[in-house]
Amino acid sequence: MMHLEEQAVEALVRRGFTITTAESCTGGLLSGRIVNVAGASDVLNEAHVTYANEAKERILGVRQETLITCGAVSHQTAEEMAVGAAKTAHADVALSTTGIAGPGGGTKEKPVGLVYIGCYIDGKVTSEECHFGGNRSEVRNSAVEKALHILLQRLSEDETHE
Repeated sequence: MMHLEEQAVEALVRRGFTITTAESCTGGLLSGRIVNVAGASDVLNEAHVTYANEAKERILGVRQETLITCGAVSHQTAEEMAVGAAKTAHADVALSTTGIAGPGGGTKEKPVGLVYIGCYIDGKVTSEECHFGGNRSEVRNSAVEKALHILLQRLSEDETHE
C-alpha cells in the first residue's frame, strides 16, 4: 500500500501538475512529507512556511483586513494562503494549513486542535475546518494527513469533471 504522499505525487505527475505548500501550524511537515517521495522534484519547486502574520501578508499576499477581521486561523486565511502560494510559486496546486496546535493559544471560539486546510487546484480554491485531538505534535501530524487526503480527494473529483 502506498503512503498518502506517494499517492499524491503520483497523481500530480499523472496530471502534469506542480504543487506548492503554504504552512503555518504544520511548519514544513507537509512539504517534508512530499519531499520524502522519490520523484517529488518533478512536482514541487518550492514551499512556504509562513508562521507569522507578516509573512502570510508579505510572501502569500494574505490581506491584512482578512487577518484582522477573520483571524489567521480561518477559512478565509487558509484560502488566501493557498491562492497566494500557487501564484507566488507559479504552481497548479497549493495546500495551506493554519491552526492552533497547542498546548496554549486556544480560545472558546478557536480551541486548540482547530485547523483550516486550504486546497487550490487549477483556479479553484476550497477550505475545510478540522478539529484534531492530542498533543502539539499529534495535531500537526493529523493536519498533514488530512491535507494529503483532501488533495487526493480534490484531484480525483477534478479528474472526473473533465
